[in-house]
Amino acid sequence: MEKIRIALIGAGETGTPLLQQLLAASFVEMVGVADLNDTMPGMQLARQHGVTTTNDFMTLVSQGEAVDIVIDVTGVAKVREQLRRYLQESGNHHTIIMHEMIAVLLMSLSQGKLVSMKHNPVDYD
Repeated sequence: MEKIRIALIGAGETGTPLLQQLLAASFVEMVGVADLNDTMPGMQLARQHGVTTTNDFMTLVSQGEAVDIVIDVTGVAKVREQLRRYLQESGNHHTIIMHEMIAVLLMSLSQGKLVSMKHNPVDYD
């Protein structure tokens, strides 16, 4: 494995600083970033770096084994459930889902302090 291929779901206050760290890592390939709002800072940052953006996170997940890790920082249980269900039903035993608490832990470790998670209300279909 030359690079870890990552899809990020959620491009707001948690996803954007995480995306900055991921983009700076030479061993990470960003497969794409998804958010319902195209104007979120993480969506803009992704586009500036030539990373695919979408409003439908399933378009990223449906790439199958081309994605090693799906990082879900939406804070929405419905998104997690849909991700798990899709990976099971599609037979994808390769891609793993990284919960936002793990992302917050890793970001907190890199900053030497606990970072906060903030979410605006969103409606995922």
